[in-house]
Amino acid sequence: MSMNRREFLQVLAVASAGGMALHSELALAEQAAAKMYELPRYGNVSLLHITDCHAQLLPIYFREPNVNLGFGDQFGKVPHLVGEAFLRHFAIKPNTLDAHVFTYLNFDQAAQTYGKVGGFAHLATLVKRIKSSRPGALLLDGGDTWQGSGTALWTNAQDMVDACKALGVDIMTLHWEATYGEARVKEIEEKDFAGKIDIVAQNIKTTDFGDPVFKAYVIRNINGVPVAIIGQAFPYTPIANPRWQVPNWSYGIQEENMQKTVEEARAAGAQVVVVLSHNGMDVDLKMASRVRGIDAIMGGHTHDGVPAPVVVKNAGGQTLVTNAGSNGKFLGVLDFDVRNGKVADFRYKLLPVFARLLPADKEMQALVDKARAPHLAKLNEKLAVTEGLLFRRGNFNGTFDQLILDALIKVKDAEIAFSPGFRWGTSLLPGQPILMEHLLDQTAITYPWTTVTNMSGEMIKTVLEDVCDNLFNADPYYQQGGDMVRVGGLQYTCDPTARMGSRIQDMMLRGKPIDPKKTYKVAGWAPVSEEAKNAGEPVWDVVASYLRDLKTVQPVRLNLPTLKGIGKNPGMSA
Repeated sequence: MSMNRREFLQVLAVASAGGMALHSELALAEQAAAKMYELPRYGNVSLLHITDCHAQLLPIYFREPNVNLGFGDQFGKVPHLVGEAFLRHFAIKPNTLDAHVFTYLNFDQAAQTYGKVGGFAHLATLVKRIKSSRPGALLLDGGDTWQGSGTALWTNAQDMVDACKALGVDIMTLHWEATYGEARVKEIEEKDFAGKIDIVAQNIKTTDFGDPVFKAYVIRNINGVPVAIIGQAFPYTPIANPRWQVPNWSYGIQEENMQKTVEEARAAGAQVVVVLSHNGMDVDLKMASRVRGIDAIMGGHTHDGVPAPVVVKNAGGQTLVTNAGSNGKFLGVLDFDVRNGKVADFRYKLLPVFARLLPADKEMQALVDKARAPHLAKLNEKLAVTEGLLFRRGNFNGTFDQLILDALIKVKDAEIAFSPGFRWGTSLLPGQPILMEHLLDQTAITYPWTTVTNMSGEMIKTVLEDVCDNLFNADPYYQQGGDMVRVGGLQYTCDPTARMGSRIQDMMLRGKPIDPKKTYKVAGWAPVSEEAKNAGEPVWDVVASYLRDLKTVQPVRLNLPTLKGIGKNPGMSA
């Protein structure tokens, strides 16, 4: 890459104004700043990987979590490291580009210094540059691509479908894509993607006869090497999302079938076998330890930006497990040196996509601008201004989640509010206007309805216990995705190490213990039951009304549980 002098000086000027010292290597010379994208070709098989972009076509801010707890076998291991512990593990120097992009540390200041990340036009530039030095390289999309923005919702995913084709995606797997419904997903596969992009998912079958809904894998020839890409869609889609949207499809981890698929691909001549996964990293790590013959699992779903692969030993040798973050922040590049029919060595780099350091690809920018043009007036409505950092991410709550909870309680006149533990959603810096587009970045789903329910104290505890088990079950195969449900109004204690049914304790409302037999008015949104269709207005209408009245959002105070049993867990920072 060659960043022009004007762009480089802009970076230095912004850094100086922000009062944050750039790493000396960056401050000394242009080529030092540019070297991030100078990635020499290695080997003879290259795979590029994006995942969980959540329909973010433009550059955005995105804060990484300061809470990503791991327990038992997962304690203190990747991906359950945050902040300084993350930097130490990966030998990353503080106050650098890498420290900013991979952790939450000094986020407000560093974001102002280094600027926004992602954006399909900037990503396209990087993809083209990496591909130009790697003939035959494939671009893999790990899913959660078509959902997460207002324009994706309003165009029924067409904006993202067109962008992915223009980006040069070769193969993808699925998760939130299914929330557009079976018919829409198959329409895109059979029309838009025909002859261009393969959708692979060995673990999606029909509910009646167990027939495959998509190809389990494809084999592509890269520089004379047959490479198999096996798809692994999110196993718990019909539980985490509405079953009525995919009534004829069954999911699951299907480990035994994965082993059979690997063996089938090898028998068909594949010298390299890679799983394109949306399991979540803990599930991928367990699968890698149990299934033989996989050279690498390139994963998504948990949004973990992991700079180096985890090498997992198994009965067949070893498997690399990677995870490429979210929101278009990263491009993973995996290079294999394949000799005598097998992988002899590898190189891996997770490249951050800094919009200031990569010029926008003109063709992609034109496509993005065209897709957004009919919606700009609606997207650009200014709802309020935030005086504090707004973010989503972390096991228990985020400031934008808290804003949604506060709006639900106020507008719905509720005592308690629940908001799903979604990991997607962009960040806003102090002083930024909150536009309708930013609100939709947190809420744009196909089942956005708000609900008001009279729930007993006993039922409230049951709900919290169930979600907590999904997050902290000792067996990764029983972790069903997402973070802890966000809670407004209610205070509680959580012991993630306790047995199921005993993790939630000391529930309080306005200083008084929750009565198991008493009924409480609880507001929420994103109901998965079909009966709840159109139960109440879409959540973005509720929050927009709240913000218009508020006009200025003071720094948000998080409602967090009191945690027990976590000790000095490197997955948590203050």
